[in-house]
Amino acid sequence: MKRILITGACGQIGSELTPALRECYGADNVIATDIADPPACLKEGGPFKIVDCTDINAIGWIVKKFQADTICHLAALLSAVAEDKPNLAWKVNMTGLYNVLEAAREYECSVFTPSSIGAFGPTTPHNKTPQDTIQRPTSMYGVTKVAGELLCDYYYKRFGVDTRGVRYPGIISNETVPSGGTTDYAVHIYYEAIKERKYTCFLKKGTFLDMMYMPDAIKAAIDVMEANPAKLIHRNAFNVTAMSFPPEMIAVEIKKYIPEFTMDYDVDPIRQAIADSWPNSMDDSAAREEWGWEHEYDLPKMTKDMIDVLTEKLRVKT
Repeated sequence: MKRILITGACGQIGSELTPALRECYGADNVIATDIADPPACLKEGGPFKIVDCTDINAIGWIVKKFQADTICHLAALLSAVAEDKPNLAWKVNMTGLYNVLEAAREYECSVFTPSSIGAFGPTTPHNKTPQDTIQRPTSMYGVTKVAGELLCDYYYKRFGVDTRGVRYPGIISNETVPSGGTTDYAVHIYYEAIKERKYTCFLKKGTFLDMMYMPDAIKAAIDVMEANPAKLIHRNAFNVTAMSFPPEMIAVEIKKYIPEFTMDYDVDPIRQAIADSWPNSMDDSAAREEWGWEHEYDLPKMTKDMIDVLTEKLRVKT
């Protein structure tokens, strides 16, 4: 990677991957794009352009103008929003990816695009979900992720586009508050614990989901793109994971720092149904064997860091 174009740079992953890539490869070599006005840190930290990934001419123009050799395509609608707006989800998630792959084919770029735990469904093995297994999701988000995985495979096999990606679990960040995801509770719970000392969870007790702390998610994206292609048996949608837990386990860890913290439940049936269709845990041995994937954060280590960072950020004493 030398000249990197990022779509969806203002989103949960993009807002943290962009500065990480600028630190690694130089600010002028990483151009961030989105349809939204960027926060000051993105706009002032390097080049930024307003670009709609569903406009194929706009994508081709910015790739050519910037002379990108790598595209990190992050623009997408997340699970709960996609279920509420399926037509828009198909347009953004699929048309946007197609446009990026076409630009990559024409201008000989590598492409990183993340898939998700949402690419699995209720008939997928839920424990230690294999790298290669049944993928029959029941949400529009999941449908677009499976289709995206197949489309990336096709562009590699048919046109030789260097496509790579990972299947992210739920991602927890101390920088951005996500909106529209089924795993969002695992971020909101820390904010509410610090501000209110209580939290109402929209998933029921005992709902295990795979999770990852943002520093590990950023590391996975960079590591897979830097991997030796000769060692890659798979290319797209490597399972990656770090930890698996239900809501009550986060509450236990939080109470180590905020003893008075309490949590109750008000289940959202839509997000609960999505969560129930996803794996409890993924087998990421392919990523570990093919490109040396290793995570750093488990639940206790992540919780300590989240409490420390957010307490300072929110200026609240624990």
